[in-house]
Amino acid sequence: MKLVIVESPTKSKTIGHYLGSEYEVKASVGHIRDLAICGKEGLGVDVNDNFKPTYKVDPKKTAVVKELKALAKKADEVILATDPDREGEAIAWHLVDVLGLPIETTKRLEFHEITKDSILDALKHPTTLNMKEVHSQEARRIIDRILGFKLSKLLQSKIKSRSAGRVQSVTLMLLNEREKEIAAFVPVESWTVDLSIIYKNNELPLNLVSYKGNKVELKTEKEAQDVIATLGKSAFVSSIQDSKKVIASKEPFRTSTLEQDAYSKLHFKTKETAFLAQKLYEGIELPEGLTGLITYMRTDSTRISDTYANAAKDYIISTYGEKYYKGVHASKSVKGQQDAHECIRPTSIDRTPEKMKSFLDDKSFKLYQLIYNRTLASMMSDKIMNITTVKLNSNEAVFETKGSVVLFPGYDILKFDELETESSINFKTNEIFDFSKISCSQHFTKPPLRYTEGGVVKLMEDNGIGRPSTYSATIQTLLKRKYVVSEKGSLIPTDQGKLTSTVLVKYFPDLMNVGYTADMELNLDKIQDGEIDELKVISDFYYPFVEHFNEVKKEMYPEEEKTTGNICPNCGSPLVIKHGRFGDFEACSNYPKCKYIVKKAKEPAKEVGRNCPTCGSPLVYRVNKKGDTFIGCSNFPKCRYIEVKEDEVITNAPKKVCPDCGHDLVLRKSKKGYFYGCSNFPKCKHIEAYTPEVKDGESK
Repeated sequence: MKLVIVESPTKSKTIGHYLGSEYEVKASVGHIRDLAICGKEGLGVDVNDNFKPTYKVDPKKTAVVKELKALAKKADEVILATDPDREGEAIAWHLVDVLGLPIETTKRLEFHEITKDSILDALKHPTTLNMKEVHSQEARRIIDRILGFKLSKLLQSKIKSRSAGRVQSVTLMLLNEREKEIAAFVPVESWTVDLSIIYKNNELPLNLVSYKGNKVELKTEKEAQDVIATLGKSAFVSSIQDSKKVIASKEPFRTSTLEQDAYSKLHFKTKETAFLAQKLYEGIELPEGLTGLITYMRTDSTRISDTYANAAKDYIISTYGEKYYKGVHASKSVKGQQDAHECIRPTSIDRTPEKMKSFLDDKSFKLYQLIYNRTLASMMSDKIMNITTVKLNSNEAVFETKGSVVLFPGYDILKFDELETESSINFKTNEIFDFSKISCSQHFTKPPLRYTEGGVVKLMEDNGIGRPSTYSATIQTLLKRKYVVSEKGSLIPTDQGKLTSTVLVKYFPDLMNVGYTADMELNLDKIQDGEIDELKVISDFYYPFVEHFNEVKKEMYPEEEKTTGNICPNCGSPLVIKHGRFGDFEACSNYPKCKYIVKKAKEPAKEVGRNCPTCGSPLVYRVNKKGDTFIGCSNFPKCRYIEVKEDEVITNAPKKVCPDCGHDLVLRKSKKGYFYGCSNFPKCKHIEAYTPEVKDGESK
């Protein structure tokens, strides 16, 4: 028996499907161990012994490690098939170390798509562990542990902030800087002259482009009215000019552009996109078995393999015609690019979105369709449009309108990324049109927009901070720490987020420098490329950081708490705003001597519009400790009737009566699904399984 170890259970099923009975494929379920929380300051790193790390098996992985050890002893050979990046290489090394495998000879499979051909080819051409990648990951982990632990403890003691990190804190700073720009923004007034003519029975607006031979910049209403006063009642066509506009398709997706496009076009949050892409990569059940539909989804490259490019070329020519084929995009370079993998593309040109639709849920299908079409379009011809620019004169004012016609659709024949639509116009020189509308309107310049999740990903990539595997994770950390909140798609720093960023910038300006963070990423890349030693990178970071940290620790005092203007009724001290697990609250500044807290008046619960089937009192919406909403009786605690939210209720569930006490059984939801529970709970704890009814022609 040969043992193959991968990270995820889904991946193990897919790969196991391709290999014969002589192979046993098991999952490590991610990292099996991490830096221990021991030694000086709990760093798990001995700074006096060349930063020697101490690793500890994750308690949650004890059973996994035990099983892998037992299988490894029985196996004729152990093969590692973890993801093809730094983290994957590190997982493989930890497995080698824990299982007692030889580093020099243990086989490592490298593949960038989970298909039968790719896996079998990797088996024919195995490699061994890339220790340069392992050292790069280890250096990153040690630096992040030292910086994160020390800064986090300092911030927790001084300003009650929960954490700080090499990448997350710089990203927060950039978000905070944008918030400052918005706060400091002063709108500038401007005016426009708004005119329309009747063209083909519809109003056609005209844009004022010049007045008395000069470009128009109207700052006041009077200036706009002065222009209107000089206009006639009509305008004549003074010139018609045609020009061609060539629109090239975009390069195929890399991690950042996929997360940006999925956010803007599909409204998927970065976490959701990462999750769905992982599923598509690891394998979907098809008639031929589990199959990976896309290549590795954590990449900063836009390269396409020759094999796929040739297949796509044949497909484009046979499906649309030779004139629709252009060729592979030149690979685009981004800041700090590693270029270790291909772009994110389908694993087969023949698995069109239409063919895959029945095997995918709605969101997975939309993401797959986006990836498939973007990859195909990247190799297709340019879209060519004819732009007609018409100028109309009225006394000393010149107006303009534009129309467009597609001369050749090119890649846009796929109809997934239209940049311009047709708006055909047909004017004749000297043709006269009466104005149907003449007015003016006031405008103000708008402040910079807040960043969306997609915008933050682009911001991180443009500044060279983080890597494809950390974009989404960084955003989730900022949200989890409540340093930012998401409102209508925008990420907005909270008061605590602003305070955290301000304090870090004040006391650690070097660490909060974008260039410093980007240079650190480049140094980690250099370790991987063998250009620099791991110990040097850690040492160059550690000693200046600790020296500065110790100075700051002495001079940094806790930030003053914000007073509310109220006085504590118990001891006479000022009341201040404090931060807790469940949000801000007002309390005495003399804590812990005085523990007075202002109790907030509870808002009345919102009624559902139905009465409790147990006692007849109104049902209301409530929120549990986890923040989940549920429906409960307003007569609580006398009546403990609860049910799932309205949007989760299965309306066609049959009504049932408790056989033990005669009360109604209600449909409830647990982690494992729906079940019937007695409405008389906790007095009656009767439960029954719920099995959905299956209609004819359906399958369970």
